[in-house]
Amino acid sequence: MPFPADLGFVAAQAELAGLDPRQFLGIPLALLGAAFLAFGAQYQSRGLNKVERIMGASAGSGLSFGHIRNMLRRPSWVSGTVLLGLAVVFQIGSLSLSPLIIVQPIGVVGLVITSILNSRINRVRIGKRVRGSIALAVAGIIIFVTVAAFTAADQPVTDAKLLAILIIFGAVFVLFMLLFAVFRHRSAALFYIVGAGTLYGFVATFAKAVIGRLQQGEFEWLTWACVGALAVGALVGMVFVQNAYSSGPPDLVVAGLTVIDPIVAVLIGIVVLGEAAHAPAWAAAVFIGSGALAVAGVLGLAKFHPQSGASALEAPGARDATASGEGPAL
Repeated sequence: MPFPADLGFVAAQAELAGLDPRQFLGIPLALLGAAFLAFGAQYQSRGLNKVERIMGASAGSGLSFGHIRNMLRRPSWVSGTVLLGLAVVFQIGSLSLSPLIIVQPIGVVGLVITSILNSRINRVRIGKRVRGSIALAVAGIIIFVTVAAFTAADQPVTDAKLLAILIIFGAVFVLFMLLFAVFRHRSAALFYIVGAGTLYGFVATFAKAVIGRLQQGEFEWLTWACVGALAVGALVGMVFVQNAYSSGPPDLVVAGLTVIDPIVAVLIGIVVLGEAAHAPAWAAAVFIGSGALAVAGVLGLAKFHPQSGASALEAPGARDATASGEGPAL
Protein backbone atom coordinates (compact mmCIF):
# COMPACT_ATOMS: atom_id res chain seq x y z
CA MET A 1 0.00 0.00 0.00
CA PRO A 2 1.51 3.39 -0.98
CA PHE A 3 0.06 5.36 1.91
CA PRO A 4 1.92 3.55 4.74
CA ALA A 5 5.05 3.66 2.59
CA ASP A 6 4.70 7.41 2.25
CA LEU A 7 4.30 7.73 6.02
CA GLY A 8 7.43 5.66 6.51
CA PHE A 9 9.35 7.89 4.12
CA VAL A 10 8.19 11.03 5.95
CA ALA A 11 9.19 9.55 9.31
CA ALA A 12 12.62 8.57 7.95
CA GLN A 13 13.24 12.06 6.60
CA ALA A 14 12.14 13.61 9.89
CA GLU A 15 14.54 11.42 11.85
CA LEU A 16 17.39 12.34 9.50
CA ALA A 17 16.62 16.01 10.12
CA GLY A 18 16.60 15.47 13.89
CA LEU A 19 12.86 16.00 14.19
CA ASP A 20 10.27 14.08 16.16
CA PRO A 21 8.04 12.21 13.65
CA ARG A 22 5.10 12.63 16.06
CA GLN A 23 4.95 16.34 15.25
CA PHE A 24 3.35 15.49 11.90
CA LEU A 25 0.33 14.12 13.80
CA GLY A 26 -0.51 17.61 15.01
CA ILE A 27 -1.43 18.69 11.46
CA PRO A 28 -4.67 16.65 11.08
CA LEU A 29 -5.72 17.65 14.61
CA ALA A 30 -5.23 21.31 13.69
CA LEU A 31 -7.31 20.80 10.53
CA LEU A 32 -10.18 19.38 12.57
CA GLY A 33 -9.89 22.28 15.00
CA ALA A 34 -10.11 24.77 12.11
CA ALA A 35 -13.28 23.08 10.84
CA PHE A 36 -14.91 23.25 14.29
CA LEU A 37 -13.88 26.91 14.52
CA ALA A 38 -15.61 27.75 11.24
CA PHE A 39 -18.89 26.06 12.14
CA GLY A 40 -18.77 27.36 15.72
CA ALA A 41 -18.30 30.96 14.57
CA GLN A 42 -21.23 30.61 12.16
CA TYR A 43 -23.62 29.32 14.83
CA GLN A 44 -22.48 31.79 17.49
CA SER A 45 -22.94 34.72 15.13
CA ARG A 46 -26.41 33.51 14.16
CA GLY A 47 -27.41 33.14 17.81
CA LEU A 48 -26.15 36.60 18.77
CA ASN A 49 -27.95 38.26 15.88
CA LYS A 50 -31.21 36.57 16.92
CA VAL A 51 -30.74 37.84 20.47
CA GLU A 52 -30.16 41.38 19.16
CA ARG A 53 -33.35 41.21 17.13
CA ILE A 54 -35.39 39.89 20.09
CA MET A 55 -34.03 42.48 22.53
CA GLY A 56 -33.93 45.35 20.06
CA ALA A 57 -30.50 46.30 21.42
CA SER A 58 -27.16 45.95 19.66
CA ALA A 59 -24.24 44.27 21.39
CA GLY A 60 -21.76 46.26 19.33
CA SER A 61 -20.94 48.61 22.20
CA GLY A 62 -20.58 45.79 24.71
CA LEU A 63 -22.44 42.73 25.92
CA SER A 64 -25.03 43.40 28.60
CA PHE A 65 -26.25 40.87 31.18
CA GLY A 66 -29.46 40.62 29.15
CA HIS A 67 -27.48 39.69 26.03
CA ILE A 68 -25.59 36.99 27.89
CA ARG A 69 -28.73 35.57 29.51
CA ASN A 70 -30.56 35.37 26.19
CA MET A 71 -27.57 33.92 24.35
CA LEU A 72 -27.44 31.06 26.83
CA ARG A 73 -31.05 30.31 25.86
CA ARG A 74 -30.35 30.22 22.11
CA PRO A 75 -29.61 26.68 20.83
CA SER A 76 -27.60 28.06 17.92
CA TRP A 77 -25.31 30.12 20.18
CA VAL A 78 -24.88 27.24 22.64
CA SER A 79 -24.13 24.82 19.77
CA GLY A 80 -21.57 27.26 18.38
CA THR A 81 -19.94 27.56 21.80
CA VAL A 82 -19.68 23.76 22.09
CA LEU A 83 -18.09 23.57 18.63
CA LEU A 84 -15.62 26.30 19.56
CA GLY A 85 -14.82 24.35 22.72
CA LEU A 86 -14.05 21.29 20.58
CA ALA A 87 -11.87 23.49 18.37
CA VAL A 88 -9.86 24.46 21.46
CA VAL A 89 -9.51 20.80 22.49
CA PHE A 90 -8.16 19.80 19.08
CA GLN A 91 -5.87 22.81 19.01
CA ILE A 92 -4.40 21.90 22.40
CA GLY A 93 -3.92 18.35 21.12
CA SER A 94 -2.09 19.61 18.07
CA LEU A 95 0.08 21.95 20.17
CA SER A 96 1.08 19.04 22.41
CA LEU A 97 2.50 17.24 19.37
CA SER A 98 3.79 19.95 17.05
CA PRO A 99 5.62 23.30 17.24
CA LEU A 100 3.46 26.41 17.33
CA ILE A 101 4.58 27.62 13.89
CA ILE A 102 3.38 24.39 12.26
CA VAL A 103 -0.18 24.11 13.57
CA GLN A 104 -1.26 27.72 14.15
CA PRO A 105 -1.29 28.84 10.47
CA ILE A 106 -3.61 25.93 9.61
CA GLY A 107 -6.44 27.97 11.12
CA VAL A 108 -6.74 29.70 7.73
CA VAL A 109 -8.63 26.59 6.59
CA GLY A 110 -11.44 27.78 8.86
CA LEU A 111 -11.88 30.90 6.72
CA VAL A 112 -12.11 28.83 3.54
CA ILE A 113 -14.83 26.69 5.12
CA THR A 114 -16.65 29.80 6.38
CA SER A 115 -16.61 31.40 2.93
CA ILE A 116 -18.09 28.27 1.36
CA LEU A 117 -20.70 28.01 4.13
CA ASN A 118 -21.78 31.61 3.64
CA SER A 119 -22.04 31.20 -0.12
CA ARG A 120 -24.33 28.19 0.40
CA ILE A 121 -26.46 29.96 3.02
CA ASN A 122 -26.88 33.07 0.85
CA ARG A 123 -27.10 31.04 -2.36
CA VAL A 124 -24.39 33.23 -3.82
CA ARG A 125 -22.03 31.86 -6.42
CA ILE A 126 -18.37 32.05 -5.47
CA GLY A 127 -16.79 34.37 -8.03
CA LYS A 128 -13.38 34.20 -9.67
CA ARG A 129 -11.80 36.64 -7.24
CA VAL A 130 -13.02 34.61 -4.26
CA ARG A 131 -11.78 31.36 -5.81
CA GLY A 132 -8.44 33.01 -6.55
CA SER A 133 -8.19 34.26 -2.97
CA ILE A 134 -8.98 30.79 -1.62
CA ALA A 135 -6.29 29.31 -3.88
CA LEU A 136 -3.71 31.86 -2.66
CA ALA A 137 -4.54 31.27 0.99
CA VAL A 138 -4.45 27.48 0.71
CA ALA A 139 -1.27 27.45 -1.39
CA GLY A 140 0.51 29.78 1.04
CA ILE A 141 -0.48 27.70 4.07
CA ILE A 142 0.45 24.39 2.42
CA ILE A 143 3.91 25.71 1.55
CA PHE A 144 4.45 27.30 4.96
CA VAL A 145 3.31 24.28 6.98
CA THR A 146 5.20 21.79 4.78
CA VAL A 147 8.50 23.64 5.15
CA ALA A 148 7.91 24.26 8.87
CA ALA A 149 7.13 20.57 9.43
CA PHE A 150 10.59 19.59 8.18
CA THR A 151 12.63 22.47 9.60
CA ALA A 152 10.98 23.56 12.89
CA ALA A 153 11.30 21.76 16.20
CA ASP A 154 10.19 22.25 19.79
CA GLN A 155 12.77 23.87 22.05
CA PRO A 156 12.99 23.82 25.87
CA VAL A 157 10.69 26.44 27.42
CA THR A 158 12.94 28.31 29.86
CA ASP A 159 12.00 30.76 32.62
CA ALA A 160 13.43 33.60 30.52
CA LYS A 161 11.12 32.71 27.62
CA LEU A 162 8.06 32.56 29.86
CA LEU A 163 8.94 35.89 31.45
CA ALA A 164 9.42 37.53 28.05
CA ILE A 165 6.01 36.29 26.82
CA LEU A 166 4.30 37.48 30.02
CA ILE A 167 5.85 40.96 29.78
CA ILE A 168 4.87 41.36 26.11
CA PHE A 169 1.35 40.11 26.83
CA GLY A 170 0.98 42.50 29.78
CA ALA A 171 1.92 45.50 27.64
CA VAL A 172 -0.39 44.45 24.79
CA PHE A 173 -3.28 43.70 27.17
CA VAL A 174 -3.07 47.11 28.84
CA LEU A 175 -3.00 48.79 25.41
CA PHE A 176 -6.14 46.99 24.23
CA MET A 177 -7.98 47.73 27.47
CA LEU A 178 -7.26 51.44 26.99
CA LEU A 179 -8.40 51.27 23.37
CA PHE A 180 -11.51 49.34 24.43
CA ALA A 181 -12.49 52.23 26.71
CA VAL A 182 -12.29 54.51 23.66
CA PHE A 183 -13.94 52.32 20.99
CA ARG A 184 -16.58 50.38 22.96
CA HIS A 185 -19.39 52.77 22.00
CA ARG A 186 -18.44 52.99 18.31
CA SER A 187 -19.27 49.43 17.13
CA ALA A 188 -15.79 49.24 15.58
CA ALA A 189 -15.69 45.70 14.15
CA LEU A 190 -12.09 46.05 12.98
CA PHE A 191 -10.86 46.99 16.47
CA TYR A 192 -12.60 44.00 18.06
CA ILE A 193 -11.27 41.66 15.37
CA VAL A 194 -7.68 42.90 15.77
CA GLY A 195 -7.97 42.70 19.55
CA ALA A 196 -9.42 39.19 19.54
CA GLY A 197 -6.87 37.93 17.01
CA THR A 198 -3.97 39.34 19.00
CA LEU A 199 -5.22 37.97 22.31
CA TYR A 200 -5.94 34.54 20.82
CA GLY A 201 -2.43 34.50 19.38
CA PHE A 202 -1.10 34.91 22.92
CA VAL A 203 -3.58 32.32 24.23
CA ALA A 204 -2.19 29.75 21.79
CA THR A 205 1.35 30.73 22.78
CA PHE A 206 0.62 30.37 26.50
CA ALA A 207 -1.03 26.99 25.85
CA LYS A 208 2.08 25.82 24.01
CA ALA A 209 4.37 27.15 26.75
CA VAL A 210 2.38 25.46 29.53
CA ILE A 211 2.29 22.16 27.59
CA GLY A 212 6.04 22.43 27.08
CA ARG A 213 6.65 22.94 30.81
CA LEU A 214 4.45 19.96 31.64
CA GLN A 215 6.38 17.80 29.20
CA GLN A 216 9.62 19.00 30.82
CA GLY A 217 8.28 18.13 34.26
CA GLU A 218 8.45 21.76 35.42
CA PHE A 219 5.41 23.49 36.84
CA GLU A 220 6.10 26.37 39.22
CA TRP A 221 4.76 29.87 39.88
CA LEU A 222 5.88 31.25 36.51
CA THR A 223 3.96 28.51 34.71
CA TRP A 224 0.92 29.23 36.87
CA ALA A 225 1.23 32.88 35.85
CA CYS A 226 1.03 31.72 32.22
CA VAL A 227 -2.11 29.71 33.02
CA GLY A 228 -3.69 32.83 34.55
CA ALA A 229 -2.70 34.98 31.58
CA LEU A 230 -4.13 32.32 29.24
CA ALA A 231 -7.47 32.41 31.06
CA VAL A 232 -7.62 36.22 31.04
CA GLY A 233 -6.67 36.41 27.35
CA ALA A 234 -9.25 33.77 26.38
CA LEU A 235 -12.04 35.48 28.37
CA VAL A 236 -11.39 38.99 27.04
CA GLY A 237 -10.82 37.61 23.53
CA MET A 238 -14.22 35.91 23.68
CA VAL A 239 -15.87 39.20 24.67
CA PHE A 240 -14.15 40.94 21.76
CA VAL A 241 -15.34 38.23 19.37
CA GLN A 242 -18.98 38.59 20.48
CA ASN A 243 -18.76 42.35 19.96
CA ALA A 244 -17.21 41.76 16.54
CA TYR A 245 -20.11 39.47 15.55
CA SER A 246 -22.50 42.30 16.35
CA SER A 247 -20.50 44.79 14.27
CA GLY A 248 -19.61 42.58 11.30
CA PRO A 249 -20.36 39.27 9.53
CA PRO A 250 -18.87 35.96 10.73
CA ASP A 251 -16.65 35.48 7.70
CA LEU A 252 -15.09 38.91 8.24
CA VAL A 253 -14.47 38.03 11.89
CA VAL A 254 -12.94 34.66 11.00
CA ALA A 255 -10.88 36.36 8.28
CA GLY A 256 -9.33 38.72 10.79
CA LEU A 257 -8.69 35.99 13.34
CA THR A 258 -7.05 33.70 10.78
CA VAL A 259 -4.67 36.48 9.75
CA ILE A 260 -3.78 38.05 13.09
CA ASP A 261 -3.82 35.02 15.41
CA PRO A 262 -1.23 33.02 13.38
CA ILE A 263 0.96 36.08 12.77
CA VAL A 264 1.19 36.82 16.50
CA ALA A 265 1.71 33.16 17.47
CA VAL A 266 4.24 32.45 14.71
CA LEU A 267 6.28 35.58 15.52
CA ILE A 268 6.45 34.58 19.19
CA GLY A 269 7.19 30.98 18.25
CA ILE A 270 10.13 32.05 16.09
CA VAL A 271 11.50 35.02 18.05
CA VAL A 272 10.85 33.99 21.68
CA LEU A 273 10.39 30.21 21.72
CA GLY A 274 13.07 29.65 19.05
CA GLU A 275 11.16 26.95 17.19
CA ALA A 276 12.92 27.82 13.91
CA ALA A 277 16.36 28.23 15.48
CA HIS A 278 17.84 25.36 13.47
CA ALA A 279 16.00 26.07 10.22
CA PRO A 280 18.24 26.84 7.19
CA ALA A 281 18.37 30.34 5.74
CA TRP A 282 16.27 29.39 2.71
CA ALA A 283 13.45 28.28 5.03
CA ALA A 284 13.17 31.81 6.45
CA ALA A 285 12.73 33.19 2.94
CA VAL A 286 10.04 30.58 2.23
CA PHE A 287 8.27 31.43 5.50
CA ILE A 288 8.10 35.11 4.56
CA GLY A 289 7.01 34.47 0.97
CA SER A 290 4.40 31.82 1.71
CA GLY A 291 3.12 33.78 4.71
CA ALA A 292 2.65 36.87 2.54
CA LEU A 293 0.85 34.71 -0.05
CA ALA A 294 -1.55 33.35 2.58
CA VAL A 295 -2.22 36.81 4.04
CA ALA A 296 -2.96 38.17 0.55
CA GLY A 297 -5.45 35.36 0.00
CA VAL A 298 -7.16 35.92 3.34
CA LEU A 299 -7.40 39.67 2.77
CA GLY A 300 -8.93 38.95 -0.63
CA LEU A 301 -11.52 36.69 0.97
CA ALA A 302 -12.32 39.36 3.53
CA LYS A 303 -12.82 41.92 0.77
CA PHE A 304 -14.83 39.81 -1.68
CA HIS A 305 -16.58 37.50 0.79
CA PRO A 306 -20.18 36.34 0.20
CA GLN A 307 -21.39 37.92 3.43
CA SER A 308 -24.04 36.63 5.77
CA GLY A 309 -24.92 37.06 9.42
CA ALA A 310 -24.89 40.85 9.47
CA SER A 311 -26.26 42.42 12.63
CA ALA A 312 -30.02 42.11 12.86
CA LEU A 313 -30.13 45.81 13.75
CA GLU A 314 -28.14 46.90 10.72
CA ALA A 315 -29.96 49.12 8.26
CA PRO A 316 -31.70 47.11 5.53
CA GLY A 317 -29.89 49.05 2.82
CA ALA A 318 -26.53 48.19 4.33
CA ARG A 319 -27.44 44.51 4.55
CA ASP A 320 -28.59 44.49 0.94
CA ALA A 321 -25.35 46.12 -0.16
CA THR A 322 -23.18 43.68 1.72
CA ALA A 323 -25.19 40.67 0.61
CA SER A 324 -24.48 41.69 -2.98
CA GLY A 325 -20.75 41.36 -2.32
CA GLU A 326 -20.00 44.97 -1.43
CA GLY A 327 -19.17 44.20 2.19
CA PRO A 328 -16.53 46.09 4.12
CA ALA A 329 -12.93 45.30 3.40
CA LEU A 330 -10.66 44.24 6.19
